[in-house]
Amino acid sequence: MAALTISFIVGVIGNIISILVFLSPITTFRGIVKKKATENFKGIPYICTLLSTSLWTYYGLLKPDGMLIITVNGAGAVLQVIYVTLFIFYAPKDSKIKHLKLAGILNVGFYGAVLLVTLLATHGSLRLTVVGFICAGLTLGMYGAPLGAMKNVIATKSVEYMPFMLTFFLFLNGGIWSVYSVLVKDFFIGVPNVIGFVLGSVQLIMYIIYNNKSKAKKLSMEKLEEEGSAHLVQGTVEMGKYNEDMMMMKERSLNKGWSLPKPTVLRQLSSQKIVKSHSMNVDSLPLSTEDAEDIENQKL
Repeated sequence: MAALTISFIVGVIGNIISILVFLSPITTFRGIVKKKATENFKGIPYICTLLSTSLWTYYGLLKPDGMLIITVNGAGAVLQVIYVTLFIFYAPKDSKIKHLKLAGILNVGFYGAVLLVTLLATHGSLRLTVVGFICAGLTLGMYGAPLGAMKNVIATKSVEYMPFMLTFFLFLNGGIWSVYSVLVKDFFIGVPNVIGFVLGSVQLIMYIIYNNKSKAKKLSMEKLEEEGSAHLVQGTVEMGKYNEDMMMMKERSLNKGWSLPKPTVLRQLSSQKIVKSHSMNVDSLPLSTEDAEDIENQKL
């Protein structure tokens, strides 16, 4: 009875954390709706999670005392339908077609095939076992889907497209459901959630590392921008002073040009003497015969 009570409490806590996991993308989709674009966000994790929650709901219906599994995964499936619909609506044309095909194949084709095969070809505990294996595999896919975002984080050295809340709650979700699986001795719940807990830990560590690097890079860029602005202002001031000095020098030179000293009387007299002597020297030059005849003819 005590074990049952503890498992129920842990299950309720697991439900609360799982709901928080399912609600964590709300911030992401709020940004998508606001910008009317999916940018570099990936839609595959939501499609995979929709398939996972749908099948876990089916597993809960088959399992005795599976009400906790039904409630949390049923709510999760509804939320994932909303997310997938919004993502496809705001995705670019090529991405829209790609995600529509993927959603059709997984959430309609594959899910429908599992229902048909297990209902028609299996019975009792075998049916539960088959669905349990499928659910465990899909849960691993749900936990592994953010690994694509981790690759993007390493390439860009930025955690912009790795939502922290989703990463954090996936980490908690894997941990609490691992504890629950031990208490209720459910292998299908335990294995994928233990692996999910490990992957969530790795993602959290990566987020912390690259988030610190992003902050350091941002601070460095801001410092460089501030220094560049300071140098620009200083350069502008110095250039202004230089231009002002040049203008003053130019004005001084112009003023000097306009106020040149007038030549003194002595200089004027000396200049007249030079001109007169030059004229006398010209007159004293000997004339040629032809020039003398021309002068005599002009006198006549």
